Amino acid sequence: MPLEGEYEPSPAQWVRDQVAEYEASGGTRANTLRDTGLPVIIVTTRGKKSGKVRKMALMRVEHAGQYALVASKGGAPDHPDWYHNLRAHPDEVMIQDGPEPFDATVRELEGEERRVWWERAVAAYPPYAEYQEKTDRQIPVLLALPKR
Repeated sequence: MPLEGEYEPSPAQWVRDQVAEYEASGGTRANTLRDTGLPVIIVTTRGKKSGKVRKMALMRVEHAGQYALVASKGGAPDHPDWYHNLRAHPDEVMIQDGPEPFDATVRELEGEERRVWWERAVAAYPPYAEYQEKTDRQIPVLLALPKR
């Protein structure tokens, strides 16, 4: 079921445009990160503070129907806002990888499980390794599992 509530688009125009085009086309357009040709998914969350529905494109890191959500923020010293949204509302998540979004639940990974998914993430999007070198924080990796 879609997340209910007021949708607040990203403050970044390119993110708003990409989400709108991806959703309008059922994932056939705006489905890569800018000019990289690397695939993205659309992640819908509920805002931690506002309670509003938020959407963003994240790199597609998929394995066996599960998705890693990498909170890199380009190697910035702090976590992206969406990370805090997911931590606050781990059961209010939707993933869209193609035409149909699905409900998911999210949990943060640790230890060996995080290491395996981190390797998958770097294989899907090599700049993640550089982002980790730029920051003192360990970049969080969250796992999105479809609700059954």
